[in-house]
Amino acid sequence: MKLVLFDCDGTLVDSAGLIHETMRRTFLAFDKPEPSFEETKAIIGLTLDIAIARMQGKQHADDEAVAMMAHYKSLFSVVRADLDFKEPLFPGIRELIDTIGPRDDLLIGAVTGKSRRGLDLVMSTHGFDKYFVVGRTADDCPSKPHPAMVTECCDVMGVKPADTLVIGDAIYDMQMAKAAGATAIGVDWGYCVVPELIAAGADHIVHHPRELLPLIG
Repeated sequence: MKLVLFDCDGTLVDSAGLIHETMRRTFLAFDKPEPSFEETKAIIGLTLDIAIARMQGKQHADDEAVAMMAHYKSLFSVVRADLDFKEPLFPGIRELIDTIGPRDDLLIGAVTGKSRRGLDLVMSTHGFDKYFVVGRTADDCPSKPHPAMVTECCDVMGVKPADTLVIGDAIYDMQMAKAAGATAIGVDWGYCVVPELIAAGADHIVHHPRELLPLIG
């Protein structure tokens, strides 16, 4: 039995536009300089309070970052409705999940910096909740690259990290996977560049979701 853990933002769904617009409004509400799209993309995958702190050059989340996180969360659904932002699947993801989802020899899960509510919305919107049997979010664990999201999923499913694949688009995903003792697979259709994924410890790099099939086995 293998456990296959997917990151969400930048791996399963393209949520950068929605995240950036919500972040932009949050920074303006706190009289902060408006972040660039590239600055926003660079922190996708981190837990929100840490992401906001990093965007301001802080290593750790302080009270202001926590307050900004709360404001961001209050805006997220508003921005989604205002501008009809979607979180579309990347090309090939639906076909991949529909192929591996029904298999009896695989367990599928998600490890994400999203909130539990945000992950559940993505799963239900795209009909993946019937396939994903475990997940850890920013509400459950320390931020990536801490290995807890992976190790807790392994513990719940009774699968060793050595039999676990972590698939993601960010350096934090690769670092988290390696810290947990799992196989790290980087994808190049997300928000990071391949050399950074390799430097962060990626065991494999794929350029299309179908390339994951032989790696999953």
